[in-house]
Amino acid sequence: MNNDFSRAGAAPVPVLRLGDILLVTLQGDLHDGTAEQLQQDIVETIAHSRVTGVVIDISGVEIVDSFLGRVLAEIGANARLLAAQTVVSGMRPAVAITLVELGLTLPGLRTALSTEAALELLGQAGASVPRGPRREPR
Repeated sequence: MNNDFSRAGAAPVPVLRLGDILLVTLQGDLHDGTAEQLQQDIVETIAHSRVTGVVIDISGVEIVDSFLGRVLAEIGANARLLAAQTVVSGMRPAVAITLVELGLTLPGLRTALSTEAALELLGQAGASVPRGPRREPR
């Protein structure tokens, strides 16, 4: 991942890999440059690894503007083109209302109330341990 976060004093957003899932936790305000860098980092990580899913936890975000909404939608679209699913977790009711009022429906993104539920949506309960071969349900 690119660690050049010198633009406008923006702090990097950690992107953690849990098995074949990327976990991104957003906290507070996300500056435009940081959001764009995050998008690039996620896409590069998906392209160069065997990641099949991305969870973006926005429970620490109070406000989502149209730019951040667009970045989230673009992350989902890019991930989908690279054969990975994206789930946004922890959305506050006020954020959901704002997104609807802005006309941002975030196509292609799934949502979950918690990070745990997002991991379950991606079939990754217990994602901290890489899984072996998948078994068919009986």
